Amino acid sequence: MNTHSTDRALTRVVRGVPALLAVALAAGLLGATAPAAHAAAGATLPFTSVEAETATTDGTAIGPDHTQGTLASEASGRRAVRLAAGRRVEFTAPGAADAVNLVYSVPDGRSGALAVYVNGVRLARTLPVTSKYSFVDTGWIPGAKTHHFFDEARLLLGQDVHAGDKVAFEATDVEVTVDVADFEQVAAPAARPAGSVSVVDKGADPSGQGDSTQAFRDAIAAAQGKVVWIPPGDYRLTSSLGGVQNVTLQGAGAWHSVVHASRFIDQPSSSGGVHIKDFAVIGEVTERVDSAPDNFVNGSLGPGSSVSGMWLQHLKVGLWLTGNNDGLVIEDNRILDTTADGINLNGNARGVRVRDNFLRNQGDDSLAMWSLHAPDTDSSFENNTVTQPNLANGIAVYGGTDLTVRNNLVLDTNALGSGIAISNQKFLDPFSPLAGTITVDGNTLVRTGAMNPNWNHPMGALRVDSYDSPIDATVNITGTTVTDSPYSAFEFVSGGGQGRPVRNVHVTDATVRGTGTVVVQAEAPGEAVLRNVTATGVGAAGVYNCPYPAGSGVFTLTDGGGNSGWDTVWADCSTWPQPGQGNPGPGPDRNLAAGRPATATGSQDVYTPGKAVDGDPGTYWESANNAFPQAWTVDLGQARALRRLVLKLPPSPAWGARTQTLSVLGSTDGSTYTAVVPSQGHRFDPATGNTVTVPLPATTNLRFLRLQVTANTGWPAGQFSEVEAYTTP
Repeated sequence: MNTHSTDRALTRVVRGVPALLAVALAAGLLGATAPAAHAAAGATLPFTSVEAETATTDGTAIGPDHTQGTLASEASGRRAVRLAAGRRVEFTAPGAADAVNLVYSVPDGRSGALAVYVNGVRLARTLPVTSKYSFVDTGWIPGAKTHHFFDEARLLLGQDVHAGDKVAFEATDVEVTVDVADFEQVAAPAARPAGSVSVVDKGADPSGQGDSTQAFRDAIAAAQGKVVWIPPGDYRLTSSLGGVQNVTLQGAGAWHSVVHASRFIDQPSSSGGVHIKDFAVIGEVTERVDSAPDNFVNGSLGPGSSVSGMWLQHLKVGLWLTGNNDGLVIEDNRILDTTADGINLNGNARGVRVRDNFLRNQGDDSLAMWSLHAPDTDSSFENNTVTQPNLANGIAVYGGTDLTVRNNLVLDTNALGSGIAISNQKFLDPFSPLAGTITVDGNTLVRTGAMNPNWNHPMGALRVDSYDSPIDATVNITGTTVTDSPYSAFEFVSGGGQGRPVRNVHVTDATVRGTGTVVVQAEAPGEAVLRNVTATGVGAAGVYNCPYPAGSGVFTLTDGGGNSGWDTVWADCSTWPQPGQGNPGPGPDRNLAAGRPATATGSQDVYTPGKAVDGDPGTYWESANNAFPQAWTVDLGQARALRRLVLKLPPSPAWGARTQTLSVLGSTDGSTYTAVVPSQGHRFDPATGNTVTVPLPATTNLRFLRLQVTANTGWPAGQFSEVEAYTTP
């Protein structure tokens, strides 16, 4: 989001989770990280990426590391190779190529060059490297630290290399950390279309020395209904273009026709029919200024438009779309090194298709739909590859109606974000919450999810978030593959801290291969049905189910059948599971009811069921008045061999002594209850702490604990400030 997108309100008074975690990493080619069963996920790319840590090097390996603010945490696979001067990394070419795009980092304030070798022979050309576009600070975003450490530089090698050839990069005058190399066979420059209007014929300077802005404007004006041709060369624009409609802007290819501009098209409306393709726009944006339209497209291209084959780099945002963009198709583009979003459908997007794009190193959500002013409807993100967003989510849907996120590959999210977020966080008004059916299908998430310092706990690989309003849309999550999530796979949360419910969620046919903590992280009231969800390599427990705030309600996980590998429940809602920790044992002195989901047959005013498990003896549950019998129930998460209950009322002397008549019931499935302790009177007296101990039979084994109250001599309702459950007599 190109706004305060990471302002999260949710907090916890619990132990934080360490952000440093070593996880198993896939070696070799970036494309190989997607499990074979979901090979269709992601874009079809014209290059092959090779990780530096899999290459031959005399440099120093760094990572893996998930700690926000560290260099390795922003690297692909969370690992990279650091080269001091004179050190090199040597890649084996994966196939035919004549060009390479290198992801690297140099220390802040430094610039230099890498020497390039092919099969041991040094090339005359070098690869410039700089920190100019890196080390971005966004102090107005809560939880943000200096980020955006990596940048990219591309080079035509001037010769062909073949599979098995060696291509090396050597640091010369500055320390360089190398992350990944993209090898590509660049197509020859395309020919000029017949009948097109060339920007050079209108006075554009292909050397990049002169200002070509007016020449581009004149060519657009002369080519209505035709093609504006951008021949091979470098063109410098000093201000944005407007009034672009009924025209095609076409280059000879993104490696050949290059426009240097930080603002390319900036217009609030267009009659449409704009087609932009096959050239590069490379900007000079070095900081994020949200009030500045430093974007490739800012506003509207109009209906029936398209953007394809573009290379967009060093901008604030690739495309920030408002107004009428009905039927827009954005496909086969590369969007790299933006200080904010890659693409944002900022409301009113109707029938927009974003597909087969590659996005890397965004400073906010790489792909976002944000339904501000009007809902995004019938739009989709499909078959995109997103890697290394370093602040916020890989893909985010904020409100909207009947939207689709399908067959995307998302890798290596960093701080404050999930791989995919489906959210009702509004940021601004007027906002249109999620509605209709939200389809999330066939996506692969690799090493996604991150620590949120504002929440002091992690965000899952796929997050459904009722941040500002309940989620009542149907959310269908199917065919998801989660690999090596540093924390959880699926998170259901109300990120604004208000306990708004998440409903109507269906998770089907998911494969989870490695989580640092849990498979399901449920922190909001609501419900979800999970079917055919299989998990291996689970770090702590299958489920963390602790809605926040404690009295906000229950999250019901319905087993739809076919689930395996995640049947355990994190036992202690007062702590967060640490990656790889394993589920703690109950312990003789641990209250197993603390923070667990609680329900009741009725509640009076603000005295909700969760007040009896919130750890505060001054707050309490009170049932509906004058309506005995009343029942209060807590879900302990799994069956427990309980031996003792401690029931409390507020200790204040203002609470007069009273006797409550109640029975204890238990269930293992939440449906069938049996009597554990028969109905009898229990005396609560402030003189003795307003506390009652209820011994339980030695055979007691239950998951759902129910107290049924039939009388109270002090008030015509059931009342408890705390219900505590222990495994010791």
